[in-house]
Amino acid sequence: MGYLYVLAAAVLWGLLGPVSRFALRDGVDPLEIAFWRALLASVCFGAHAVAIGRTRMQRRDLPAAVGFGVVGVALFFASYFHAVQSGGAALASVLLYTAPVWVALLSALFLHERMNRRTLLAVSLAIAGVAGIALAGGGGSIRLGPAALFWGLLSGWAYSTYYIVGKRYFVRYHPATFFMYALPVGALCLLPFVRFGHKMATAWAVLVFLAVVPTYGSFLLYSAGLRTVSATRASTVATLEPVVAAIAAFLVWRERMAVGGYLFALFVVLAVGVMVTGDETEKAGSAEST
Repeated sequence: MGYLYVLAAAVLWGLLGPVSRFALRDGVDPLEIAFWRALLASVCFGAHAVAIGRTRMQRRDLPAAVGFGVVGVALFFASYFHAVQSGGAALASVLLYTAPVWVALLSALFLHERMNRRTLLAVSLAIAGVAGIALAGGGGSIRLGPAALFWGLLSGWAYSTYYIVGKRYFVRYHPATFFMYALPVGALCLLPFVRFGHKMATAWAVLVFLAVVPTYGSFLLYSAGLRTVSATRASTVATLEPVVAAIAAFLVWRERMAVGGYLFALFVVLAVGVMVTGDETEKAGSAEST
């Protein structure tokens, strides 16, 4: 079930880009989309926390929630948009999905998760697949410079903190409680950089959808998956997201990747299979040994 939760979250996350295009088409600034996504989702999580009676965090854990709001929300959005601006969307996507590598390293350092050969193989396949999708889908037009490299790797690192924070704190708190504190911090950090503009009803509908479905809904699903799946495995399985995004973009906007892009998508699917079957193999081996 843990893997099903993670896969469901990846599917919802895959809708972010294609659906966001409706708001972008109406002239909404990308940072404003990020701001409203964080703010409206915090309302959802706050209402959820109140409904289940879990609104308190221990004082010692508040810095973690605030820190995640700064890094995992505000810094992630800001660095990703800087990466797109300085190096293009293809390179930004490649460097963003270095997240599984960052997660594997951070998990080994802070969560004491082992990096066996199967895990390393799955991470390598996932990174190769996402890189191939970005290169093929973007026509190979990449502007690699110091700024693009810096902002892109920073976005991948900031994105990876979600898995580490979630693995450590979702055993103590319901996700609604944690995000009720973290998301408003991220929104406040983004606020000074947002250029607000007039929005039509369709744009507001898109903003609400982005906050409720691929943020509130996906975070709940992913948090449930993290309870039974290691951070490294979960982050690698979640790299199915760009594959879902490519399919959704084709269905909604008729966006097409090059043939090589679809071939590299198989690398991502294979990485998910390696990770999942590896877990089942380890469980079977443990059962036989007992």
